[in-house]
Amino acid sequence: MKGNNDRIRLLDILRGFAVLGTLGTNIWIFAHLGDLSYIFTYDHYAWWESFQDFVRIFVLFLVNGKLLGLLTIMFGVGLELKYQQALRKGNAWPGVYLWTSFILMMEGFIHFTLVMEYDILMSYGVTAIIVSFIVKGGDRVIARAMKIIGGLHGGFMLLLLVLGIVLGFSGANLSLGDMKDVALLYQNGSWIEQVQYRLFNFVLLRTEVIFVIPMNIFLFLLGVRLMRSGVFSPDENGKKQREKLFKLGLFVGIPLNLLIFVPGGIFDFPVRYLFAPILSLGYLAFIAKIVERTQKFWLWSKLENVGKMSLSCYVFQNFISTIIFYGWGFGLGGKVDSVMIVLIWLSISAFQIVFANFWLKHYQFGPMETARRYTSRLVGNK
Repeated sequence: MKGNNDRIRLLDILRGFAVLGTLGTNIWIFAHLGDLSYIFTYDHYAWWESFQDFVRIFVLFLVNGKLLGLLTIMFGVGLELKYQQALRKGNAWPGVYLWTSFILMMEGFIHFTLVMEYDILMSYGVTAIIVSFIVKGGDRVIARAMKIIGGLHGGFMLLLLVLGIVLGFSGANLSLGDMKDVALLYQNGSWIEQVQYRLFNFVLLRTEVIFVIPMNIFLFLLGVRLMRSGVFSPDENGKKQREKLFKLGLFVGIPLNLLIFVPGGIFDFPVRYLFAPILSLGYLAFIAKIVERTQKFWLWSKLENVGKMSLSCYVFQNFISTIIFYGWGFGLGGKVDSVMIVLIWLSISAFQIVFANFWLKHYQFGPMETARRYTSRLVGNK
C-alpha cells in the first residue's frame, strides 16, 4: 500500500475521502445560510413526512461527525509520522512541530475570518501542540491520557443525553437558538459585513472549537495508536486489525448512529460527538478493504492526490461554497432543496478531484501545503 517516496498510499486515500466527506456536513450550513439547526434534528425532526428532510437526515447519518472524525484520526496519524521522522533524524521533539502547529492555528484563524466561522484548523493546531507532548511521554502516558480524556468526554456527552431525555419528557427540546439574523446576514450582507460578524463574535463562534478539543485529543492519540499497532500495514496483522475495526463500525457504529433518526433531537449531540467516531473506524476499515481488493481502480489515485493536498482542498471547498450560496455570490442559499444540495456537494467534490490532480501534475505540493512548508522551514532556520 505504499506509493512513491515511501508514502503509505492508503493514508492519502483516507485523507482525500475524509476531506471531501466533511463538506457533506458543512454544505448544509452553507446552503441554509449559517443555520446550524439543519445539521441537527431538534428543529426539523419529522423526516418521515418529507422526502427532502429524509434525504438530509440520511446524508447526515452517513457523514455528520463521521468524516470529520476520520480526518481527525488521520491528523493523529500524521503527527505520529512526524514524531517517528524526528526520532530517525535525531531532531528535538516537539521542536519545529510546535511552530508547524502554530502555523496551522494561524491558517485556521484566516480561514475562520475570511471564509467560514466553523473552521476546524484552529482546534487541530491547539490539539496538535497538546498531543505532541503526550506522545513524547511514551505508550503508557498515551494510554493513560486516552482513558482520562476519553472518559471525561464520554461522561459529559452521556450527561447531555440524559439532559435531552429529561427535556424531552418535559415537552422541551435542546436548541441552539434562533438563527434568523445570521441567515439574513449571509443572504443580504456583504462579504465585509460577514467578516466583521465573525471577528466581533469570535469567542461565541469559537465555542465548538473549545468544546471538541478533548475529543480531538482522544482521536489524535487514537490515530497514533493505530499507526503504531500496524493497522495501515498490508501484512496479516494489519488485515486482522482492520477486520476488527470493520466489525466495530458495522455492529456498533451503525446502530448507534441510526439514533439520529429518533425524533426530537435527543441523540443529536451524542451521535455527532460520541458515536460518530466509532463509525469513522468502520469507514477506515471498509475503504482499506475495498482499496486492497481493487488497487488499480481509477478513483483511488484521484483521491490519493486530494489527500496529498487535503489542507488546500478543505479551505478551497468551503470558499467555493460561500460563492455558491451566500448573497454576495450566486445567492442560492435558502433557495435549493436537499436533493440539489447533495448534487452541489458531489459536484464540488468532483471539481476538487479534477483540480487536485491537475495541480499535482505541475507542482509537487498543494498551494497551502507549499506555503506551510516554506514558513516552517523559515521558522526552523531561525
